[in-house]
Amino acid sequence: MATSAIGPGFLTQTASFTSSLGAAFAFVIVVSVLLDIVIQLNVWRIVAVSRLRANELADRVVPGLGVVLGVAVSVGGVVFNIGNIAGAGLGAHAATGVDVRTAATVTAVLAVALFLVKRAGRIMDRVIVGLGFTMIALTVYVAVRSHPPLGEAVRNVVAPGTVDVLAIVTLVGGTVGGYITFAGAHRMLDSGQGGVENLPSVTRTSVVGVVVTGVMRSVLFLAVLGVVAGGVSLGTTNPAGDAFRAVAGDVGETLFGVVLWAAALSSVVGASYTSATFLTRRRGGGAGDRRQAVTTVVFIAVSLVLYLVMGSAPATLLVFAGAFNGLILPVGLAIMLYVAVFRSRDLLHGYRYPRWLLVLGVLGLVVTVYLAVRSFGQVFAIL
Repeated sequence: MATSAIGPGFLTQTASFTSSLGAAFAFVIVVSVLLDIVIQLNVWRIVAVSRLRANELADRVVPGLGVVLGVAVSVGGVVFNIGNIAGAGLGAHAATGVDVRTAATVTAVLAVALFLVKRAGRIMDRVIVGLGFTMIALTVYVAVRSHPPLGEAVRNVVAPGTVDVLAIVTLVGGTVGGYITFAGAHRMLDSGQGGVENLPSVTRTSVVGVVVTGVMRSVLFLAVLGVVAGGVSLGTTNPAGDAFRAVAGDVGETLFGVVLWAAALSSVVGASYTSATFLTRRRGGGAGDRRQAVTTVVFIAVSLVLYLVMGSAPATLLVFAGAFNGLILPVGLAIMLYVAVFRSRDLLHGYRYPRWLLVLGVLGLVVTVYLAVRSFGQVFAIL
């Protein structure tokens, strides 16, 4: 789980905002983790108890609402995937110097192959786990060697020098926005782990995933903060790579590039598959599987074409992906909470939803709506 937390968006967003906000980014991390926990606890519990995918639940609330949710999440998934493909190109360039757009194209083709050839996908999963641990070790090394100002970071947790709404939206969107929070919930259903009887496991898994991501983001934040505090100016093209190179040299940048590329490749497959689940119905037999496979491949192809047409810098696209999905996050959350409040008798099979969790969920919804409204113009200004 720790390794899956380190994706291209995670790395680039953390480095970019640490470079611009400095120690004040500590406050953003804490707020985003708290929001992530509240959102994921509610969404996973509602999906688990109902035993229905999020889009299926939405259709039960209002016929056709599932299509609206599916389109919103899928658009967010395309944006994520454009960022992932761009991140793959960025990683390959950092590791080998190959042209970013060429590397992105090759990565998209490999992603299709990994998805269609299940054995290759399983092998790649194991490779990514190993590379993930390498990245964790490298990040810890940089954090120790860069000597970050820990006291200043701690002070900014409770008294930040500045509060950046866009940064909060981006981190929340990059962690539980769009398809992400539903991805684990849908996999849980597909593996037969739905139902009230599985709630202890569902709750534990949903919280641990967010906490692990938060811990890893904190370590990366300290690593980059130490580099920036030491007087190093990070570029906008590959800020995370610049930070690793400043402390670990060319070897550090090369390792960073390899891990970034592999994580991006895995994310392309995962984002496409999960987004496709919102556009297809669960059906038994091979026809449903083929339909979902075709949708997934088309998703990857469309994302690649849009990346090549847009021509924006990879780092910019990765930050925009998180921010954009932070804007559409309230849509799915509002539908889930509506089910918990008004449709628990039928859609949740009479389950008595915990009042404390519902209150936290509503507060989380209010905060995410406020953040989305406040940052709307800033999000699109990124591009």
